[in-house]
Amino acid sequence: MLQRVPFRQTNMPVSALTGPFQSIVKPAGKAVISRRFADLASIYDDAVNLCLIERPRPVRIEQFVYNALQNASNIEISQPVEPELFDFTGLWPQASHIEGYQDWVEDVALLSEAFCELLGCQQTGLRLRTLKTPMCPRFHVDRVPARMICSYGGIGTEWLPEHALDRRKLGMSSRSQPDTVSGLIVDDTAIRQMPAYAVGLMKGESWEGNEGFGLVHRSPTPTAVQPRRLLLTLDML
Repeated sequence: MLQRVPFRQTNMPVSALTGPFQSIVKPAGKAVISRRFADLASIYDDAVNLCLIERPRPVRIEQFVYNALQNASNIEISQPVEPELFDFTGLWPQASHIEGYQDWVEDVALLSEAFCELLGCQQTGLRLRTLKTPMCPRFHVDRVPARMICSYGGIGTEWLPEHALDRRKLGMSSRSQPDTVSGLIVDDTAIRQMPAYAVGLMKGESWEGNEGFGLVHRSPTPTAVQPRRLLLTLDML
C-alpha cells in the first residue's frame, strides 16, 4: 500500500490547487508519467491532460483481485460517495471473504479521498464494475472535468498521445467508420496502455480551458489470458 501523500507538497502555489479551473495558455495534450503519487497535482498544469502514476502491485491486493475475478460474482456499483463518511468495507460483499479484501478496500478508499482532496470536492461519483467486454471500444473523450481510473485486474485502459491522433476524426466526424479506417489514429504503434494498478487522472472536455483537448482513450479488448477486468472510475460531481 502506498501511504497517503499531501498533494500540496509541490512547487505550485496552493491557490493553483484549490481555486477554480483556469487556463492561461492553450493546452498541448501532454502526459505526465511518474511513480510519485504527489505528481497527480500536475493535472493543474494547463498543458497536461493526463497524469499516470505507475504503482507496484502489493501481493495481497494482486492475489485478491485474481481470486475475486475467478470466483466472485460480478460487481456493478455507480453512486455518489463522500469518502469521509462512506463505509467502503461493504463495497463487494460477495468477495469480502477472500484474503486481501481489506487491503483492496483501503486502496479504493485512498484513491477516493485523494481524488476529492486534490480537486477540492466533497463527493465523487464512484463506479466499480467487473467487465468481460469493452465498455467503450472506440477512442473518445469524456464530457467531464476530470476522471480518475484504475484497472485493478485485467487489461488497462488504452490512450493516444497527441502526436498520434487527428482530433478532427473524433465522434460523429468519423462518419461511423472504425477508428482504424477513419483516420483518427495517425500512428497505431503509438497506442499506449495504462498498466494494471496504475492511477490515471484524465482531463475531460469540461475542464475549463481544456475544450478540444480531453484525453483520447478507449476500453481494451479482453484476451483469453485476461478475459475480465475490475475497473474503478471516480468522477467530479
